[in-house]
Amino acid sequence: MIKSSIKWLALIGLAFFISSCAKPEPKLLQIQGQTMGTYYQVTYMLSSEQSKNKDLSTESLQVLIDLELELVNDQMSTYRPNSELSLFNKSKDSLAVSDATIKVVKKALEVYQQSNGAFDITVGPLVNLWGFGPDKKPNKVPDAKLIENTKQKIGSQYLSIEGNRLIKSKPELYVDLSSIAKGYGVDVIAEFLTKLGIKNYLVDIGGELRANGTKPNDTPWTLAVERPEFGQNVQRLLHIGDNAIATSGDYRNYFESDGIRYSHTIDPKTGRPINHKLVSVTVIDKSSMVADALATAITVLGPENGLEFATKLNQPVFLLTKKDDGFIESFTPEFEEFFAEEK
Repeated sequence: MIKSSIKWLALIGLAFFISSCAKPEPKLLQIQGQTMGTYYQVTYMLSSEQSKNKDLSTESLQVLIDLELELVNDQMSTYRPNSELSLFNKSKDSLAVSDATIKVVKKALEVYQQSNGAFDITVGPLVNLWGFGPDKKPNKVPDAKLIENTKQKIGSQYLSIEGNRLIKSKPELYVDLSSIAKGYGVDVIAEFLTKLGIKNYLVDIGGELRANGTKPNDTPWTLAVERPEFGQNVQRLLHIGDNAIATSGDYRNYFESDGIRYSHTIDPKTGRPINHKLVSVTVIDKSSMVADALATAITVLGPENGLEFATKLNQPVFLLTKKDDGFIESFTPEFEEFFAEEK
């Protein structure tokens, strides 16, 4: 009896010794902050070797990430009077800017051409007119004549690039990159983490996300398409792999006047808020910048034209359209592989 007890205790001791010598399981680390008028959140995982590196601690990484995001704001913010973009908007014809700003504007002009003008980074004066700009006073419908006059001030066809110079052929042209800059910021942080050797992360800036690798135990990052109803219900679960995802919708930012609901998304062609039933657009791409821009373009185009546009691009896109009794899903064939099985 005594011998068996000793053996049993020895086994416990051996098990404790083995478990104490085992490598600790990697855990998820998280950094949170504010940028571009919204939140950012970086979730990442380090290897056991990386965990010993103080430069990769949450405190050290947050300082570096904040610096990266501050640079993006100094380049592309319309809220900072001395940002590159603000200085260009104040100029009469042209301004030399950074490679980063050129990159984002070049992609914006490309999507403008692809979408036949649905995506237009010069639409800011109309957004402000309808009360969805910095003043945030959406309470009444502007006069029709004022809408037409304001439309004369916009148009990406009046914006061009020569080398590192942004050029406008209309002195009053105003560029706002808010529909693409958050996505660009996500790409900046994702690529920064990759350069540091961090392979497993999820970067989120105001709902624009980019994932890479996995969570602990090789579990995939699981994301959700939200159903636009109270209670934040989940419409679909997704595994996006090493990709970015952006969602655009009109169900949160709007105002009502005389019983009519006016979306914050402005159609550059009409000068008015979109009035179709497409409430949510989700786009997957390698680049968050691209996904961000395309989601806005498809939202403006509407359910039929938007799906046709996405299909021509072979782009993974998921649409939710409001019907009297709920929502109708539609998606391109390329999107199907990202659906996660609900368990």
